[in-house]
Amino acid sequence: MQPLYKRILLKISGEGLMGEREFGMSAEVIAGLAAQIKQIRGLGVDVCIVVGGGNIFRGAKEASKGINRSVADQVGMLATIMNALYLQDALEKIGIDVRVMSGLSVPQVCEPYMYRKALQHLAKGRVIIFAAGTGNPYFTTDTGAALRASEMQCDALLKSTQVDGVYDADPRQNPDARRFETIGYDEVIEKRLGIMDTAAVVLAKESKVPIIVFSQKEKDSLLNVVCGHGKYTIIK
Repeated sequence: MQPLYKRILLKISGEGLMGEREFGMSAEVIAGLAAQIKQIRGLGVDVCIVVGGGNIFRGAKEASKGINRSVADQVGMLATIMNALYLQDALEKIGIDVRVMSGLSVPQVCEPYMYRKALQHLAKGRVIIFAAGTGNPYFTTDTGAALRASEMQCDALLKSTQVDGVYDADPRQNPDARRFETIGYDEVIEKRLGIMDTAAVVLAKESKVPIIVFSQKEKDSLLNVVCGHGKYTIIK
């Protein structure tokens, strides 16, 4: 297995950490994810991670119920820090040197995000988990992922989802949905395919960072995608 990329950013949704649970985190799912990250680190691939918080709190959804949007988004950012700390612990237990860097200042539990410090961590072979999105309300963790992938000069942004690529309709609801092997950034935006928010896709396009959409449910899915195997869609 030879990796196609030297440095990747892995975007994980909060929902992807739940497993079969309806809320919170699955220790089994997180342990399995940590094991896959260790596999690709063993191939010499630099790993950055952005994790969502939808398994705990979704800012935009709660704002629609009348909560101030800025406040709701701040609570959502705190949820991503919780997920990041849980994943950090799972990685450390299997011998991975990892740092959590946050867009919000929470110095008692993680480092504040600083561009040069992040690059130093990568140069030392550490995995970085970027938490709290961009640190600003109204921006999703998808946009945070595209931003950090651009800043860290990643070769690809890998978006882990519940399906094995980008479809022209939801394959879980429409059995006739067509999956794309490759698709352009502009087509994703024009067709409103919804795999990532528009700001994230535009930023990835401007930074020339390909987005690879794959299913995290498949065995060794992360390892396979990094090495060019399995089913996935490349947005470029």
